[in-house]
Amino acid sequence: MSGYQLLTRPDSQPKAVKGQKKGYMTFVLHLAPSDLSGFNVCPNAGGCKVACLNKAGRGGFDPRVQVARIRKTRWYFADREAFMAALYKDIAKAIRYAEKKGFVAAFRLNGTSDIPWHRMGVMDAFPAVQFYDYTKVAKRLTRETLPVNYHLTFSLAEDNESAARTVLAAGGNVAAVFRDKATRSRYMQTGFLDAPVVDGDETDLRFLDPAGSVVGLFAKGPAKHDHSGFVRD
Repeated sequence: MSGYQLLTRPDSQPKAVKGQKKGYMTFVLHLAPSDLSGFNVCPNAGGCKVACLNKAGRGGFDPRVQVARIRKTRWYFADREAFMAALYKDIAKAIRYAEKKGFVAAFRLNGTSDIPWHRMGVMDAFPAVQFYDYTKVAKRLTRETLPVNYHLTFSLAEDNESAARTVLAAGGNVAAVFRDKATRSRYMQTGFLDAPVVDGDETDLRFLDPAGSVVGLFAKGPAKHDHSGFVRD
């Protein structure tokens, strides 16, 4: 499992590991979120900037994780050609590794960023591979034609509920972060934003969620203390 320049190993991500029970092995690219690196990779960052999962798990206590994410992000902006070559190499290697272990490889390139990878030809280069991400840029779901192997879930924030409703009306999915598991369970019974709520923490495989649903997550890491409106009660 050594030798990945950019992708995070699936066995170091508890939620990604959950997808293996459904036959998928997810590899994630983690960059330094928002403008933490000096470059902004999250164009619509708001309340999620404080609640970002960048500081959840190992990223919250191991400073080497943050150093690595900043280094990768600066590389992306400083030498895009070399960065993309390394990314393609990692993806190909990950596919082979997953197949060797009896899994189907899947990829999240925006683990802690919101970059329009679909405009860069990544999905076209690997047409048989499933990619998926979260985004706060609604037009990617409502105005753009995404590659067939790229699934996006819109992220609800404190100030974009109207856009979230538009995405749902168009048959897209919306991720909502609830205060805790009990709050999520309540909305799974009643619905939220006039849409059914599914458990988004069972696995990370968003491309398997039913269309037109709210993906219910519960607050983790710094998000537990968020009161900006990003986390819903």
